[in-house]
Amino acid sequence: EVQLVESGGGLVQAGGSLRLSCAVSGIRFKDYSIGWFRQAPGKEREGVSCINSDGSTYYGDSVKGRFTISSDNAKNTVYLQMNSLKPEDTAVYYCAAEPTVINIATMCIRPSFFYGMDYWGKGTLVTVSS
Repeated sequence: EVQLVESGGGLVQAGGSLRLSCAVSGIRFKDYSIGWFRQAPGKEREGVSCINSDGSTYYGDSVKGRFTISSDNAKNTVYLQMNSLKPEDTAVYYCAAEPTVINIATMCIRPSFFYGMDYWGKGTLVTVSS
C-alpha cells in the first residue's frame, strides 16, 4: 500500500518557521517526483514547491526565498522548511508523488497535471497568525 503522510503543521506567528515532513512508503522513492501543494479556504489548490528525482527543484513565486524543499532518500522523506511565514501561507499542505517527470516546474504549476498525480497525502494544516 502506498502512503504519503504529512506532519509538522501547526499554529505559528507571522515571521515564524515550521518544517513539514512527507514520509513516503510503498513506492520506489528515488523513482518519483514529489511536490508540496497547498489549499487555502475558498481557494484553488496551488503548487508550492516540487523536487525531482535528480534533485532539481521548483518554487512558486510566493514562497521563493522563504521555503526550502529537500529530500532524504535514506528516510524516504521530503521536507519543506518554511521560514518568514505570512498569514497568507495559511492553508492545508499536501504532498503528492508522481513517477519521475520531465519538467518539475510543469508538475508544480499546472493544475491539469498535478490534480492527476498518482498519490496524495491527507494534508497537514498550517495556520499563521498575524
